Amino acid sequence: MTQTRKRIFITGGASGLGRALAFTYAKAGWDVYIGDVNEKRGVATARDLKTLHPNQRVEFRRCDVTLLEDLQAVSEWLKSNWGGVDTVVNNAGVVAAGALAEQPLVDWEWILNINLLGVVRGCKVFTPLFRAQGHGQFINIASAAGFAHLPRMAAYNATKAAVIAVSETLVLELKADHIHVSVVCPTFFRTHLIESLRTQDAVARSQALKLVTEAKLSAEMIAVVIHRQAEKKRFMIMPDPEAYSVRLLKGLLPLSLFFRLLERAEKIKLER
Repeated sequence: MTQTRKRIFITGGASGLGRALAFTYAKAGWDVYIGDVNEKRGVATARDLKTLHPNQRVEFRRCDVTLLEDLQAVSEWLKSNWGGVDTVVNNAGVVAAGALAEQPLVDWEWILNINLLGVVRGCKVFTPLFRAQGHGQFINIASAAGFAHLPRMAAYNATKAAVIAVSETLVLELKADHIHVSVVCPTFFRTHLIESLRTQDAVARSQALKLVTEAKLSAEMIAVVIHRQAEKKRFMIMPDPEAYSVRLLKGLLPLSLFFRLLERAEKIKLER
């Protein structure tokens, strides 16, 4: 029987951008499966989705992206119960901040395991399912921090730059299997990500809080753009004009001048 219902799996789907994406795709008629380590939020999100979109199938499972077996269990469930999945959003993420010389190595290991290896695990687990069904799409959530690197954010910057690199690599690796890859690179927006912040640096904490709490865009606004651009199979999705501008400037300006612009932007944020 031909599959007509579109199906999406979202990691970190119980809050922030993941939750916004869940509601955006459900509104568009997709069946939505969310995974998250926060079981209370996950159950609440699934309940709200079912209430607002009773015609869509909705599932939640506690899923830790640092555990390959958790993602494998989701893949097997989707194959057995929904006949597969059309889009996988590797969204789960955290933030660590601080000057590199002072930041504990354990914070680096923690953020790499979630932000980078969580994406790697998601792609590794779901690629065989996509290949077996003959199609699929990965949407990997990176950040403009992956190409514009503010000070005191080295660990976060490194993970997001790596997610862009992994996504670019997969474009050609998976093309013959009709598996599309998109990578999302927004600037900072209002989200629950700040709840996960790890830092012992007061300046870095202040900077991170300002970047998120004073952002003009909401997670819901970002989610709408992601859905629209992903439907067009766009590779790099930059959901806000500022991300486009930053990437363009980095490509056009001498790096010494670009660094001065970043330094000035950081100073303005801290003085506000």
